[in-house]
Amino acid sequence: MDRRLLLKGAAPAAALGLATPLATPALAQASRKVSWRLTSSFPRALDTLWGAATGFAKMVSEATDGDFSIRVFSPGEIVPALDARDATSKGSVESCFTASSYSVGIDPAFMFATVLLFGLNSRQQMAWLYEMGGIEKLNRLLYDKHDVLCFPLISTGAQMGGWFRKEIKSPEDLKGLKFRIGGLAGQVFQRLGAIPQQIAAGDIYPSLERGTIDAAEWIGPHDDEKLGLYKVAPYYYYPGWWEGTGILSLFVNKQKFAELPPAYRSILQTAAAATTSLGLARYDALNPPALRRLVAGGAQLRPFPQSVLDVCYDETQKMHEEYSRADPVYGEIFREMAAFRQDAYQWLQLSEYAFDSYQIRRLRR
Repeated sequence: MDRRLLLKGAAPAAALGLATPLATPALAQASRKVSWRLTSSFPRALDTLWGAATGFAKMVSEATDGDFSIRVFSPGEIVPALDARDATSKGSVESCFTASSYSVGIDPAFMFATVLLFGLNSRQQMAWLYEMGGIEKLNRLLYDKHDVLCFPLISTGAQMGGWFRKEIKSPEDLKGLKFRIGGLAGQVFQRLGAIPQQIAAGDIYPSLERGTIDAAEWIGPHDDEKLGLYKVAPYYYYPGWWEGTGILSLFVNKQKFAELPPAYRSILQTAAAATTSLGLARYDALNPPALRRLVAGGAQLRPFPQSVLDVCYDETQKMHEEYSRADPVYGEIFREMAAFRQDAYQWLQLSEYAFDSYQIRRLRR
């Protein structure tokens, strides 16, 4: 099937709550030249993430016969990596590709579009966003007041726990640890005595190499290998409990989005949804061989000790409760996601979990 015809024909309007599907003739009637800029928080060297942005832009262009063009810029070409969402809110650029969680300093609820700590896995997060009204709720309750709209643009799948220069054997080893980790997970580690630091992707390796930080988490084997983190921190920990999934987002300036022809809005949302699913498939294909190469090159896989996971879990729940009491919006979204998690696992433990667990045990024989 021609991808342009697919994108022109319909959009996931019911899930997104923002656009009505339009047939191809409507696109022809509304067609006009539009040029946008998209600033990325992720450098070209990270082919999966950079490819998500450029692939999305290509889909939009192809579906509109080149009439809606989106030019993708690297971090620093227009604005620094961690300022992408703010620049989009201000209208300095029309759109950006970043992690919503980078903006938790503005509002802790920005974390929810990326992940729920100790929360949903990749499929559950996608289900909540697309089928349970999550995208619409986040845009209405949270992003609207910051003059942006947010749509998923890639799912990374479950992430690793990061690279450490020394072993983590107990919660005591977290005290004083200078750890590159952002979002609310950084706040959890801070409560446990660590020193969290939010550093852009391109600055992680030199910070580890110089000893400015003791540990760093990024995404998973494929991207971590690209950054070369295994060369300066040998211990590779799992699981990344703070990111049972990682949804990275397309932010668009609300006014610029409203100015688009309705058909272009529909195509933009459909292209973003397609890119999100394709990105997860790509990570699932690329991470296994990357992990084998890392281990062959000397990376030492380590599970976080149960005692570390337990104190992190307990502290995370306390933090959720505190933010829920302080902010009704945070509380509403957290309770909804937590309830969906409970419901979803009742099903997944009978299906996915039971099947995967058997397969894993059998293949180890």
